[in-house]
Amino acid sequence: MPQKNGPWTIQETNEKFHDSFIHVREDEVLRPDGQPGKYATVKMKPAVAILPIDNDGYVYLVRQFRYALGKDSIEVVCGAVEEDEPNIEAAKREIEEEVGIKASELIELGVVDLDTSIVHCPVQMFLAKQLTKTEANPEGTETIKTVKVSLDAAVQMVMDNTITHAPSCVLILKARHGYLNSN
Repeated sequence: MPQKNGPWTIQETNEKFHDSFIHVREDEVLRPDGQPGKYATVKMKPAVAILPIDNDGYVYLVRQFRYALGKDSIEVVCGAVEEDEPNIEAAKREIEEEVGIKASELIELGVVDLDTSIVHCPVQMFLAKQLTKTEANPEGTETIKTVKVSLDAAVQMVMDNTITHAPSCVLILKARHGYLNSN
């Protein structure tokens, strides 16, 4: 049975791939102009992105190999939200696992969408403050190195394309804007 999706009409949906992290589907559609077509979408688990900042204004980033890119990427701490897990708990879990940090204060800085044309993966952003060091415990798929830089240096890394991961760019710039307005 046809289903409306905004100005599009979905005639049929075919699942192409599905695992615990990602769901890929292809829809047979009527486009807004009335012509038939196909539209593929990717739905991923929701995620969190966290930028720990210490009392001296230093932030903790991660450098890790990203398979899809075939190279290292410098990013804020990120990870998937497990089913029925509150975003704030996922954020606490991820910063402890990836960089060995506990935060007494987590400030929500909004949501960013990875790619609004084909990917559905909302990423909740957090600024982590009042930090305590613990032991990192990354997953077996992660080879992570912690990168500690000033917030200003992180902003420069965004501006000079050293950091290109979209949620990281947005979170670092939002954190800098908020940091400037609170000091």
